[in-house]
Amino acid sequence: MTPTPIPEDHEHDPFMRQALEQAAFCEPVQTAFCVGCVLVARLPDLEPIVLSKGFSRELPGNTHAEANALAKFESLTSPQLQSLVSPWPLEAVPVVEDLLPLVDVYTTLEPCSVRTSGLSACADALIHARIRRCIIGVREPDDFVKCEGAQKMKDVGIEVIWYGGLEQECLDAARRGHHT
Repeated sequence: MTPTPIPEDHEHDPFMRQALEQAAFCEPVQTAFCVGCVLVARLPDLEPIVLSKGFSRELPGNTHAEANALAKFESLTSPQLQSLVSPWPLEAVPVVEDLLPLVDVYTTLEPCSVRTSGLSACADALIHARIRRCIIGVREPDDFVKCEGAQKMKDVGIEVIWYGGLEQECLDAARRGHHT
């Protein structure tokens, strides 16, 4: 199954705005960014479907937005999943593994490639999930670590798209609560 393309005109693509809304839910801390993420399935002949949303520190354990959105999606029951993707174009009941290769991840900040906490990096989680595309609001600044998440994903064949036009908003959201 081939996913539908992302609109060339980002103005008509509301998902980065939804990711920014998620970033606003983050509790700001000095030692981390505030990030929002939205997982979107693009199925043929259907409108894009929001599967899950997440933000940094939403779940226990110093968690990141992309990992939280993935965890919430992967925890959906079969009936919950079926209600999200109804009508499902295939005969078999949808399962998470069927949808992940059709998922576009919208994230306000480049997925991390290393965690100073020792936890798994978001780029690795997205690679492991076998998502199709990652649409990124802005590169992660070198405030804490040198991030190579976008390159890591490209290296394994995940399409990386730099979302144009909201870079400053995404950066301001990331650094909310930081002293300058």
